[in-house]
Amino acid sequence: MTVRPLQAGDLDAIVALDQKITGHSRRGFYEKRLKAMGNDASSFIALAAETGGQIKGFLMAYLLDGEFGGKSPVAVMDALGVDSRARGAGLARSLMSSLDQVLKTKGVKELQTQAALAEHDLVGFFIASGFQLAPRLALERSANQPVDF
Repeated sequence: MTVRPLQAGDLDAIVALDQKITGHSRRGFYEKRLKAMGNDASSFIALAAETGGQIKGFLMAYLLDGEFGGKSPVAVMDALGVDSRARGAGLARSLMSSLDQVLKTKGVKELQTQAALAEHDLVGFFIASGFQLAPRLALERSANQPVDF
């Protein structure tokens, strides 16, 4: 298994892998992400894990600096996928280790992510990777909801 930077030519492979995992295509998300990476490579980290020349896992993160009152850059990992047939072989751990190395070279000391509470395997992986509950509250609401003060 090798970990390498994700490239624009990997789009079809990661879309197919993600669709196997999620049950639906998120091609638009990955197209936008790869385009943004092409425009500002220093703000994005995208890695692929290959075995036998085929992508079996991937990870994507982006860098923020100063958002929400922060004083130092943070990385936000918003995509992680591993082929179900390759799980347990250390691909996700290798991707995370490679991400940690890249973050260190960029001087980033904090990595954030999120997962649905019902995604027990993913949450378990994040906990095993050293993630903890953040000391802040993430809120959301429908953009269609009228605001009535």
